[in-house]
Amino acid sequence: MRCPFCAYHDTKVTDSRESEDGIRRRRECLSCGRRFTTYERVQSAHLMVVKKDGRREEFSREKVRAGIRRSCAKLPVGAAEIEAIVDDIEATLLARGTPEVPATEIGDLVMDSLRELNYAAYVRFASHYKDFVNLDELQAEIERARTAPRRPTRRAGAAQPPLLPPAALDSPPSPIRIEQRPRRAAQR
Repeated sequence: MRCPFCAYHDTKVTDSRESEDGIRRRRECLSCGRRFTTYERVQSAHLMVVKKDGRREEFSREKVRAGIRRSCAKLPVGAAEIEAIVDDIEATLLARGTPEVPATEIGDLVMDSLRELNYAAYVRFASHYKDFVNLDELQAEIERARTAPRRPTRRAGAAQPPLLPPAALDSPPSPIRIEQRPRRAAQR
């Protein structure tokens, strides 16, 4: 193991523990004496993702993580919560035991997890993932998500306070209005 600080090629393990992610090892560089942590996970069989156009590519945790991060930008969602979602999705896909999985299933798993974690992040992801043509489709998806039963979450503290007060959820949603401002005349 190379030291991330001085790039020396040899380190010693000072502590090793089992964790949810695999094995956590605390290491010390034999050259500079600085300490750092590594995580070891068992590398599972390669999982292939079947895209909408029929192409196949290897499953990438980083792509899933990046999509979730974009949806959670500027929201009170921590990196640990995002990593837990990615771990849950990967574990779910690997537990199926199939070498290939449609990309739509991955998107659906992300949407389900985001709906439980943060509703605003869910709407952001859904609006991009579902590629809505107009506002009626987006509003129909939001209504479907509002009435769909929620699955129990496995992560502690993942419950989010409601976005709207309970009384507002009982009344029908008001239509979304988009007003356009008049354009300014070009200055000469």
